[in-house]
Amino acid sequence: MNGRNVRISKRFFTVVLMVLFVGSLFLMTPGRAGADDAVEARHLAEKARLTLEVFSGAPEMEGFRNLIKDARGIFIAPQILKGAFIVGASGGSGVFVARHRLSGQWAGPAFYTIGGASFGLQIGGNASEVVLLAMTERGVSALMESSVKLGADVGVAVGPVGIGAAASTANLSADIISFSRSKGLYGGISLDGAVVKTRSDWNNAYYGSVVTPVDILLKRSVSSPHSATLLEEVSRLTRQK
Repeated sequence: MNGRNVRISKRFFTVVLMVLFVGSLFLMTPGRAGADDAVEARHLAEKARLTLEVFSGAPEMEGFRNLIKDARGIFIAPQILKGAFIVGASGGSGVFVARHRLSGQWAGPAFYTIGGASFGLQIGGNASEVVLLAMTERGVSALMESSVKLGADVGVAVGPVGIGAAASTANLSADIISFSRSKGLYGGISLDGAVVKTRSDWNNAYYGSVVTPVDILLKRSVSSPHSATLLEEVSRLTRQK
């Protein structure tokens, strides 16, 4: 290869490196990351709606259908995976919606992560769906914190599952009641020790501004048209008859 060809090859190589470098900067820009987070958050909200639909439609979830009507808040994690955070633990993302004390109208969702080793060992399959019903204002307030450890910072009990389970719901007095499904089976996964944390990046991306769960669920200073189908499903399930 002569000198002229060598110079051309070096110049071409330099141009390719510059293009790749600029492209990588574009991929790492906050705007691009925020757009991706917004899409992921919308997908999670839709999956949460489907999880609620499936839970409420199962014959053995009579207790769930009975309790959700009185819930002050609902946390839905459509997919908790083994080893999602660390080996031996389980984790995933979830959404939380809350009911207004006076009007009864629902707001949200706010986005969170949930994870921990204590309940990860109990999941029979590789994935599990979890719904937490916040039955008291204390339960709602706890889930609005930036981080809460279930069973330590706020009481949590496993909800009743099975035909005729609605009769036993009157004896439940925990701030939060949990229901779960793994490998198609509804059961009692104890969530003691699980940690729920605010997912600020998704909250900000979903609403297009810097927000907290308090802004979303209590002050209700932001909203999103993408929340409509989830909130409609929640309203349908919690409507008193």
